[in-house]
Amino acid sequence: MSSEDARDRAARRALSSPLRLRILRYCLYESHSNREIAVQFGLNPGTSLHHVRTLVDTGFLAAEEGRPGRRGSVEIPYRATGTSWDAPTDGTGDLLIRTFLEEIEGRDLDELFMVRMGFKLRPERLEELQRRLVDLVLEFHGSPDDDGELSSLFIAGHPEERPADRPAERPEPEARPERRQEPGSA
Repeated sequence: MSSEDARDRAARRALSSPLRLRILRYCLYESHSNREIAVQFGLNPGTSLHHVRTLVDTGFLAAEEGRPGRRGSVEIPYRATGTSWDAPTDGTGDLLIRTFLEEIEGRDLDELFMVRMGFKLRPERLEELQRRLVDLVLEFHGSPDDDGELSSLFIAGHPEERPADRPAERPEPEARPERRQEPGSA
């Protein structure tokens, strides 16, 4: 296996965890120490450090200059490098859905911004819609407001299945008439 194949494989493995994707999101605009990451995600520091080291070793997190920590220690803050956007991943659909569900777990769903809409577009127009959505998201991602609130966006498009597209369902077996007992009979 070439060194490039090995790096590619390590990157895929590093990005195969919803928790690691959430750590990258957490460290996107602010640097956080291993202790802060552990607290944020309810992990013990050793488990957190394993995930942090995996992300650092693959270049998805970068260690910054140490800063004073608790009890005179030195904490190493980590920041996401942004390289995960174009990184190779396996099972992206399942991974992104699981990550999204973990991120919204326990939240009041009525407070989420959600839009659901159907389209009827030729393939080239659907491609244009998808491209424009990605361009718009990247535009806003690339110009964060220093005093802005952290938020996330999840967009998923899917082909619709119509009843005529589904395999024919087997008819329900005919119900047998109920046997009724007359009052007073046993």
